Amino acid sequence: MAKVKIIGAGFAGVEAANQLALRGIECELYEMKPVRFSPAHSSENLCELVCSNSFKAARLSSAAGMMKAEMQLLSSLCVECAKATAVPAGGALAVDREKFSSLVTEKILSKKEITLIRQEVTNIPDGPVIIAAGPLASEALAEKIEALCPGSLSFYDAAAPIVTAESVDFESAFLASRYERGGESDYVNCPLTKDEYNAFYDALVTAETVQTHSFDKRKGVYEGCMPIEVMAGRGRDTIRFGPMKPVGLTDPATGRRPYANVQLRRENAAGTMFNLVGFQTNLKFGEQKRVFSMIPALKNADFVRYGVMHRNTFIDSPRFLTPGFEMRQRPGLFFAGQITGVEGYMESALSGLLAGINMARFLKGEEPFVTPDTTISGALARYISDESVKSFQPMGAAFGLLPPCETKIRDKQERYTRLAQRGLNDLENCLNSDFPV
Repeated sequence: MAKVKIIGAGFAGVEAANQLALRGIECELYEMKPVRFSPAHSSENLCELVCSNSFKAARLSSAAGMMKAEMQLLSSLCVECAKATAVPAGGALAVDREKFSSLVTEKILSKKEITLIRQEVTNIPDGPVIIAAGPLASEALAEKIEALCPGSLSFYDAAAPIVTAESVDFESAFLASRYERGGESDYVNCPLTKDEYNAFYDALVTAETVQTHSFDKRKGVYEGCMPIEVMAGRGRDTIRFGPMKPVGLTDPATGRRPYANVQLRRENAAGTMFNLVGFQTNLKFGEQKRVFSMIPALKNADFVRYGVMHRNTFIDSPRFLTPGFEMRQRPGLFFAGQITGVEGYMESALSGLLAGINMARFLKGEEPFVTPDTTISGALARYISDESVKSFQPMGAAFGLLPPCETKIRDKQERYTRLAQRGLNDLENCLNSDFPV
C-alpha cells in the first residue's frame, strides 16, 4: 500500500496522521517549520495555537461540546491532548498552549507508522495525498492549490494580546466565572465604571491600526475573530454587549454588576500569563499598550505578546469536495482543516480526523464514511460539500446545522441537550454497526 503524504502538521494534519496510524497505514507528515515559519507561527512544535487557547464550550448542551464528544468517540488525538493539558476556563475547554503542542508532538513522534519530515512542500504530490496546509499555507503551495481549485476565498482573523499575571492589579480586579460556571477563580475580571468605559471606548475607536495592504474589503473579517476595534466601530454599546459584557457577574467591591467588564483567561497551567478574552486586535503595538492600559486592572500590564491580524485562505469546497473531504475531480486527494472552510481549532481537527478515516477507506477500496446528519461532524461534512451553497463562508460547530428535534422543545438548554444526546446515540449506533472502529 502506497505511503500517504500529509501536507501540514497542524490540527488537521496530526489528526489525519493519527487515524491512518491507528489503522496500520504508513504516512509521511510534512511540516515546513522550522525551515520556514508563517507570519503567525513561532514554535517548532506541531499543532501550534496561534489565536485563543480555548477550544470553546465543554458542556454537552453546546455545539462545541457535542462536537468534542463525537471526536472522542472517533479516537481524536487533539481532544485527548487537550484534556490532558487543560487549564481552568469556566465552562470552556482551554489549554496550556505550550504543553498542548508539546504533547501532540510527542505522541506523533512515538507512532512508528508516521514519519515526520521537516520540509516545505511547494508542489502537490502524486498519489494519495491529504492537504492540511491550513489557511496560512506558503505562497508557493497556495498558488498550486489555487490552480487546482480556482476561486479560492480569503478572510482576515486576529489574535488577542497576552499579559503577565504579576502585572495585573488585583486590587482593581476580582475572580469569578460568569453565572458561576466552573471554578470561582477560573477568570480574572477587570470591571469598568461608565466613565472609565466611555474613556476607553473613545480611545479604542480612534487608535491607529496596522495597515493590511492586501486587504480585500469584499472578503472582510471573520465575525468569530472580529478585532475589538472593528466591533467597537459599530456603536458605543456593541462591545459592552459583546466581549465586555458584565452579565452573570457581581463585583464584590460594589455588590453590583459592573457597567462593563474585561475577562482574562489563563494561558498556562502555572497561571503566570493571561489572555484578554475577546480582545482580538489589529491595533499597532504601541496603541495596544496605551489603550488597553486604560482598563484599571491593566494599568501596569506587561504584554508578553501583542495581538496580531493574519490572512486566512480557504477553497470553495462545495465546488470541489465530497462529504468525505475528497476532491471530486481527483480521487485520492483529500483536503482537511480551515482551508476547507470549517472554522475553529477543533473543527479543523475534526475535518482531519474524517479525512484520515476516509483516506484509509479509499486505499482499501471501501465506501466513504460520513457520520449521521444528526451529528455535528456529519452536518459540517455535508455543509462544506453542499453544491447548492452558492456563497460559501466559513462555518463552525452550530446546532443550526442539525435537523430539528422530532417534537418541539421550548426550553433552549433542554432542546440542545436533546439534540446532543440524539446525535451521540446515532453516532454510537453507526460505529457499532455500519462502521466498526
